[in-house]
Amino acid sequence: MGLLDFLTGNKNDKIKDFQSRKAIIIDVRTKAEFDQGAIPGSKNIPLQILNNKINDIKKLNKPVIACCASGMRSASAASVLNKHGIEAINGGGWNSLNNKLQF
Repeated sequence: MGLLDFLTGNKNDKIKDFQSRKAIIIDVRTKAEFDQGAIPGSKNIPLQILNNKINDIKKLNKPVIACCASGMRSASAASVLNKHGIEAINGGGWNSLNNKLQF
């Protein structure tokens, strides 16, 4: 276990925990990126409009796994969601996350 895992907990364990609690997956890439490939069932809410969708996300009353292309935008998205009282984690790149969800 690396130092970062020790400090933040194991990311795979968090993803499995969120998935077991019926988390929604929000892909914060642009629509054009999303249309080229995405996790089945994920919702596309581009990072640029995420703040405008906070109330809609809160109404879902579920934890959120954010993803994007590499994990940079989804880290920002998870931070924004957490600041608004929504339980969210950064799932990283969508392709990598998709592989982790296949357990």
